[in-house]
Parts: sequence; structure tokens; C-alpha cells
Amino acid sequence: MKKQNEETQIRAYQKSDKQELIELIKLNIPTYFEESEEKDFIEYLEKYKEDYFVVESKTTKKIIGCGGVNYFLDEPTALARMSWDIIHPNFQGQGIGKCLLLHRINHIKKQNIKLIVVRTSQLAYKFYQKAGFELEKVEKDFWAKGFDLYQMKMSL
Repeated sequence: MKKQNEETQIRAYQKSDKQELIELIKLNIPTYFEESEEKDFIEYLEKYKEDYFVVESKTTKKIIGCGGVNYFLDEPTALARMSWDIIHPNFQGQGIGKCLLLHRINHIKKQNIKLIVVRTSQLAYKFYQKAGFELEKVEKDFWAKGFDLYQMKMSL
């Protein structure tokens, strides 16, 4: 991994992080998220998050990334789904997203789950493809107009 690991830490989300995460998603609108998704993200943090992690700069103590995992154990094949990955625009392309993704994959492996799904857009699917996820389906304008669903999976 890159030197960036020495400058960041990944830790569990705390309620006190919420406002900083809202600012983080705002920095990624409209590039990676549609404006209405801010409200969906807040609702996710309040009602639907299960395992959620933040990437924090060790020097500034500012959050520069976040991402979660939700579990669907009642499915025919128990699966985990990556949820709400967001990286601060100033830190994209530096390996932080990859570190966070690998952290969550390792977290999932400890729970004996064999399938991971990610639902992303045409704007980020190549990131997951490079990590080993395979494209399952595409649905146009799923998240919002101009934001298509790219559903991907990875078998463990």
C-alpha cells in the first residue's frame, strides 16, 4: 500500500462524525452524486448503517473518506453490500479508497460471507473492477437522471 497509510487511520463511524460526512458528500456533488442523494445519505446514517468506517487524517484529524457494509443474510446466498463510499476530492487517486475497500473486504471475510455486492454508477465502477469486482447489470438513470446503476459482485 501507499505511504498514505502512515498518514491516515480507518476507524468505526461515530455519531459525532455525521456533520463532517455530510460536508464530504456535498464536496462530491454533482461529480459523483446527484443533489438529492445527500438526503438519502443522511437517512442511511440515521437508520440503515450497519458497519460504517471513516478514514481520518492522523495529522489534521479531519475525515477524508468513508464507506460502509450492509448485510443481507436472508438471501439465498448470504451477502454483504458495500455502501456509500465517499472520498474527499483532494484525496482521490491516492490509494485511500483502495485501502478503505480492502479494509472492508477483510472485515467481511471474518464473518464467513462468500459474496460481496456493490451498487455504484458509471462514474466509479472501474475502481471496483480494478479491485476484482465483476459487472452483473446496468440500469440507466437508476440513482437519478444521468446516474446509472452498475451492480457488481465479488466472490470470496
